[in-house]
Amino acid sequence: MMSRFVDVSNDLRTSPRTWLVTGAAGFIGSHLVEKLLALGQRVVGVDNFATGSRRNVDAVGTGRPGFTFLEGDINDAALMARACAGVDVVLHQAALGSVPRSLKDPLATHRANVDGFVVTLLAARDAGVKRVVYASSSSVYGDDPNLPKVEDRVGHPLSPYAATKAIDEVYADVFGRSFGLSCIGLRYFNVFGPRQDPNGPYAAVIPVWVASMLRGEPCRINGDGETSRDFCFVDNAVQANILAGVADADAAGRAYNVACGARTRLTTLHDLIRDGLVARETDAARKAALAALRPVHGPFRDGDVRHSLADITLARRHLGYEPGYDVAAGLDVALGWYVDHA
Repeated sequence: MMSRFVDVSNDLRTSPRTWLVTGAAGFIGSHLVEKLLALGQRVVGVDNFATGSRRNVDAVGTGRPGFTFLEGDINDAALMARACAGVDVVLHQAALGSVPRSLKDPLATHRANVDGFVVTLLAARDAGVKRVVYASSSSVYGDDPNLPKVEDRVGHPLSPYAATKAIDEVYADVFGRSFGLSCIGLRYFNVFGPRQDPNGPYAAVIPVWVASMLRGEPCRINGDGETSRDFCFVDNAVQANILAGVADADAAGRAYNVACGARTRLTTLHDLIRDGLVARETDAARKAALAALRPVHGPFRDGDVRHSLADITLARRHLGYEPGYDVAAGLDVALGWYVDHA
């Protein structure tokens, strides 16, 4: 099936909407702001910079026509009421990510991911927002052993982070049934790409490994390296958000997998990153050093699932989603950005 994204993009240019992006200074949020502004949309961004970066806002939105940025926390009801005023679609990306972070501080994760989401839903309801698209996670599948992951079959959450995303899906369903608020959840599978921060104790695996290799250091793999993930380039997630924002009413009231529908082992990912960096290096000594890098292995990490693979049939059918990048094509773009910004 051919993606409807191009057709929707043309429609948005002729009939612009106003979009609220929470977490606008973050990794995925900043890409959404950038794409929406490129499509001639009016965009309101909200972020408290707990994990987002002012550099991201400056790079994609500051000073551009149609963009308004509000600094603050999504738990601030007055701020969110102001942010939602006149908005057609909310793209809710604000959250505290990371399984290890949630294990260390479950309460902070709950406040950001659950309390903040409910405040956002209330503000959207009261402002008459037409659609709320919110970031869920593949972590909701928990201990379900079946592959691929199908939306209607989930297991028990394995971390406080996973629990918050599962609760968000319940609240979205309740707000739809109780108040008629049109909600669509997107279960992200390991999104990666430019502007994903390699720093800090809770950084994602791809930017961390790229940064390690660029320093000439071996990468650490938790476990035996046979763990696998369905890695999804950020442009695919942007496409899914915009499609969900304008999807027909019958697409609402559920969550959809957002991924590539392909599984990559961590050892394979390591080699793809290393080989991609080698191909970009022009210095012979650095090229040889990169080519010689091998991973080191540590224990498995608490709360992690062993394998992840998405069935994206429903997103294709109801949203018109069609991933434009597989993991190799996405890495090609992302590695270029990381090398340029090292």
